[in-house]
Amino acid sequence: MAQTLTQDLAVRTANYIISEANGYLSRDQVLVASGAGVVKPATVLAKVTASGKFVPLAPAATDGSQNAAAILYEGCDATSVDVRRTVSSRATEVQAAVLIWPAGITAPQKTAALAQLAALQIIAR
Repeated sequence: MAQTLTQDLAVRTANYIISEANGYLSRDQVLVASGAGVVKPATVLAKVTASGKFVPLAPAATDGSQNAAAILYEGCDATSVDVRRTVSSRATEVQAAVLIWPAGITAPQKTAALAQLAALQIIAR
């Protein structure tokens, strides 16, 4: 029971942020692509090259969604429509333990994604 409560608390809006740059420098508004489904805050996102829209990271993909590019600030339901949402896209220190990763991600894939985020100055602690 305690684990469920911890997981529920971990997915609150912006709960993953330890610190970020002043003002809104660390954040951007993006479109979460229709078909992404219900996406929780703290989900690691990637940008689809062809559309420029964001989807949950898909390490085995080849359309751009294999490259970590942001972290979802607030949840959304993008099941059947594109949804504009805030993301942490740079200069942010985050809690690694609460980031939401795709099911089945391997340790090497996660390491690569964390390196991609670090290149954007999104540092997981």
